Amino acid sequence: MSVVTIKDVAARAGVSPKTVSRVINGEAHVRAELREAVQRVVAELDYRPNAFARSLSSSRSYLLGLFIDDPVSGYAADIQHGALIGCRSRSYHLVVEPVDLSVRGWADEVRAAIAALRLDGAIVAPPICDDPELMAIFAEAAVPTVLVAPSAAPPGVGTVRMDDRLAAREMTEHLLGLGHRAIAFIQGPVTHSASARREEGFRAAMAGAGAGAGAGAGGAVDERLVVRGDFTSRAGMELGESLVTLPEPPSAIFASNDDMALGVLIAAMKCGIPVPERLSVCGFDDAPSSRTAWPQITTVRQPKAEMAKAAVDILADPRFRREGSAAGADFQFRLAHELVLRGSTGPLFPR
Repeated sequence: MSVVTIKDVAARAGVSPKTVSRVINGEAHVRAELREAVQRVVAELDYRPNAFARSLSSSRSYLLGLFIDDPVSGYAADIQHGALIGCRSRSYHLVVEPVDLSVRGWADEVRAAIAALRLDGAIVAPPICDDPELMAIFAEAAVPTVLVAPSAAPPGVGTVRMDDRLAAREMTEHLLGLGHRAIAFIQGPVTHSASARREEGFRAAMAGAGAGAGAGAGGAVDERLVVRGDFTSRAGMELGESLVTLPEPPSAIFASNDDMALGVLIAAMKCGIPVPERLSVCGFDDAPSSRTAWPQITTVRQPKAEMAKAAVDILADPRFRREGSAAGADFQFRLAHELVLRGSTGPLFPR
C-alpha cells in the first residue's frame, strides 16, 4: 500500500502543499474553509506527516519531552496516555525523561537530554514541576514549558491543573452529609504541593460545618486523626490500622490518594471492620486501584490524561511558541474534577 504524501493531500483538497503544512502545524492565516477542507482530506486519507522530514524542513523537531519523577507509577501512566493522545492528534512525538531530584548530578542529566533531543517543548509533572532549579534549566535552554498541577505558575510557562482544595472540600462535605463527624485525614508527602491543597480543603469543610473530628471549639480538627502518609498502599495499611484501633476510632477516613485508601480498606478487613457499614473510606485520583478494590472506593476523579493532553495542545499552539513568556499568562488552564461515589462510603452507623 502506497504512503500518502503531503502532495496527495494538497491535490485532493485543491490547495498548495504549503497550505497543507500550515494547517497541520496549526498556523494562523489560513481561511476557515480551506482549513476545514484540508482537515477533511487528512482524515479521509489517514495522512500521517513524516516527523523526520518535517524536522529537516524547519527549525523544529516535533518532539515533546515529558519529565516525571516516577515513570512507572499509575499517575505517570495516565499522564503519559494523555500526552500520547495529544501528540498523535498533533503529529508530534513524545519522549519520557525520568528526573530523580535525589540523585547527584540530575541537573546535568536534564541539560544533556535537552541538548541531545532538541525538544520543541517540555511537559513537567508533579512534584518536580515545583522545583525552581529544574524550571531554571528549561528557561535557560529556552524550551517552551507547560507544568501539570504546579503549586504556582512561574512567568512564561503554561499550566494545567484542577482545584485540589475545592475537590477535597467537596469530598469532606460528602462525608459530613452522611452524618460523619469523627473524620480522619491521611495526608500525602510534603514534597507534593497537592498534599497541602487537599488538606486545606479537608480543614475548610470541617471548619465550615462547625464540627471537627472529635470537635473542639469552633470546629477545630482533632489533630490525632490527621496523620502523614506517603501515597503508598503500605502507608495506608499501617496508618489505617493505627486509626481504626484507637480507643475512639473515626467513623470515616479520607485518604489523600487512592493507593492509601486501598491500604485503609485492607487494614479494616484485617481488623474485622466492615466497610462502609462501620467505616467509610474515600480517596483521591480515581486510580485503577479504586475500581478494582472491593468495595469500590469513593474518590475524586482527577482529569490526569486530559491535563496532559491540554499541555500538548498548549505547546503546539503557534501563539504560545511565538510569544513565549508574553503568552504564558494566557495559557493557564483549570480543568474540572468529579466526585465518584461508590460503595466504600455510607451513612454514619449508630454507635
